[in-house]
Amino acid sequence: MTLLNDTEIIWSVSDFVAVFNQTIEFAYPSVTIIGELINFKTSKNKWIYFDLKDEQASIRFFGTVYSLPGPLEGGMMVQVYGNPRLHPQFGFSITVRAIQAVGEGSIKKAAQLLEAKLKSEGLFELDRKRTIPYPPNKIALICSSESAAYHDFIKIINNRWKGIAIELYDVQVQGEDAPFQIVRALEQANAESNAEVIVLTRGGGSQEDLSVFSNEVVVRSVAASRIPTVVAIGHEIDICLAEMASDKRASTPSNAAEIIVPDKISVQQDLQATKLLINHQLDRVLQLQRQFLTDSIERLNSLTLNLIRNTREEIKSINYLIGALSPNVILNKGYALVFDENKNIVNCGERLDVGQNATIKFIDYMVDVKVIRKNKVE
Repeated sequence: MTLLNDTEIIWSVSDFVAVFNQTIEFAYPSVTIIGELINFKTSKNKWIYFDLKDEQASIRFFGTVYSLPGPLEGGMMVQVYGNPRLHPQFGFSITVRAIQAVGEGSIKKAAQLLEAKLKSEGLFELDRKRTIPYPPNKIALICSSESAAYHDFIKIINNRWKGIAIELYDVQVQGEDAPFQIVRALEQANAESNAEVIVLTRGGGSQEDLSVFSNEVVVRSVAASRIPTVVAIGHEIDICLAEMASDKRASTPSNAAEIIVPDKISVQQDLQATKLLINHQLDRVLQLQRQFLTDSIERLNSLTLNLIRNTREEIKSINYLIGALSPNVILNKGYALVFDENKNIVNCGERLDVGQNATIKFIDYMVDVKVIRKNKVE
C-alpha cells in the first residue's frame, strides 16, 4: 500500500483483496440472497458453482454438494445463505453455507426432483417400514420446545398414557440452521438414547417453512435411523419427503401421539370387558364340564349296576349248569359210578374182566365188588 497524497492510497492487488475481505467480513459477515438459479455446475461430485440473477445483476456462488437441500436445476428461485469473499485469483463470489428453494413452484420442483432421486434408491419402499412399539417405554421427541406442536404432543401423551418417558431434543424447525440441527438430533438420539421410537414434528406452516423436511440430509437421516421413526409435520395437503422416509406418518403432532400410545382408559375398559367375557366363558365351560361329569357318573353307575346284575345272572346260570352236570345229581336218580382197581371210571363192561376187583359208588356208599360173571347186553 502506497500513500500517494493525503487523500489517495495506491493499493497492491493482494493488499486491496485483504483489506476488502476484512471490511466486508466486518460489514457483512453473512448474507442471504434470493435470485434465479443459473449456470449450475458440479465438479468431482463435491464442488458446486452457480450464479444467482435478477433483472439487473448476477452474483457468482461457490460451495460444496453438502450444502444442497437436494437436486436443483436452472430457472428455480432459491435463497442462499453464505459468506461474501473476494478471492485473490477467482474474483468475487459468495461461499454457500445453506441453500433452499423459495416460491411455491421452485419448492415443489425441488421436492419432485429429490423424490425421484430417493425413490430410485428405494428409500420409500414399504418393506423398509418397521412396526412402532405400542406403547413405547420411551420416546425421543425432536421439535421446538417453544412450539404448539410440542405442547400438543405432550398434552395428548399425558392424557392417553401418563408416565411414558419423553426425551426432548430441542431444535429449530425452519431456517438455515434447521436441517443441521435436526440431523444432529437424530444422530444423538440414535447414539445416546434408549428410546423405542423417535418423533419428529412441527405444527404446519407455509411451503417455505416446511421445506426443511424435504431437505435431502434430513430425509436421509430419517431413513437411516436405527430407531423406528414417526414424522408429523401437520400439513394435510402436501406430504414432506421426511414423512415418506419414516416408518410411520402422522398428520399432526396430536395424531402422532394417538398413533404411538393407546388411550389407557379405553385399554382398561377393554381389559375389563375381556375379563368379564373370559369369566363368563370359563363359567360356561365349568358348567358344561360339571354336567358332563354328573352325566358320566350316572352312566357309570348305571353301567356298573347292569354289569353286577348281568354277572349275577351269569353266575346263577353257571351254578345251575354246574349243578345240573354234577355226578351227584345222576347218582340221586339211582345211577352209580364204577371204578376199576386203578380208580379209573369204567364206562363199559369190556374194561372189566371176570375175577377183577372193582368199586361201585352210590350216592351214599362206596361198595367194593369182584366180577364173577359178565354177559354182553343185546
